[in-house]
Amino acid sequence: MNGLDRLGAVALDELVAEASLLARVDRKYVVPREDLDPVLAALDPHTRVLEIDGARDFAYESVYFDTPDLLSFRMAAQPRRRRFKLRTRSYLDTGSSFLEIKTRGARGTTVKERDAYEASRRAELTAEAREDVAAALEGIGVAPDRVVELAPTLTTRYRRTTLLAPDGGGRATIDTGLEWIQPDGSGFALPEVVIIETKSASSVTPLDHLLWRRGRRPAVVSKYATGLAALDHNLPRNRWARLLRGPFAPERRARLQRRDPAR
Repeated sequence: MNGLDRLGAVALDELVAEASLLARVDRKYVVPREDLDPVLAALDPHTRVLEIDGARDFAYESVYFDTPDLLSFRMAAQPRRRRFKLRTRSYLDTGSSFLEIKTRGARGTTVKERDAYEASRRAELTAEAREDVAAALEGIGVAPDRVVELAPTLTTRYRRTTLLAPDGGGRATIDTGLEWIQPDGSGFALPEVVIIETKSASSVTPLDHLLWRRGRRPAVVSKYATGLAALDHNLPRNRWARLLRGPFAPERRARLQRRDPAR
């Protein structure tokens, strides 16, 4: 990402402090890789990039868990007021992992719980984790005994760069090197696609305006649900139909060599 070379750095602790002040509104964009550098080159020169030990992009991995009938996926595909998403998120450069449980109840209130997790067990749910998940499921009216059915369903990997706009203009993440891996090691990559997410208070960010000027509009995209629908044509897909006909279309995917989903 050549457009980042001219930008200054921001440390993690400052980024976290700035982010804590935001009542976040998130917007996601699925953008061709060729559009990225011109957009970055047009950013305010006072925009800063998260930098840790000289690095400006970092390897992420998420392992998503679901039931055999894909309850989590189907709740998102409907979409239903009650839903949940369960994953481990790992920062591969540092070796740290977290268990993340995101639930939404009947009143539309979203709760996200995040706890440190043993990295070597990130592709499984420990007994302690299942207890926590059961309580979270019961809180949204899902039978807690369904926790015994949860198993790893899909792994995603990508590299992330994080931007901090000046003067309270919000944050953005840029995900490249996108990969989706099934439990049997098969999957696909989208090397020519970038997912950008802007995060701000209710106001639109400068990066949103730059993307809009290039004809890019926010998209309904979930790495888990959209990826799963791309892999299985028998699953509900209306919510992501435009993406599945466009950047996620079969002819635009690169097939991955079989690999360990949680290497």
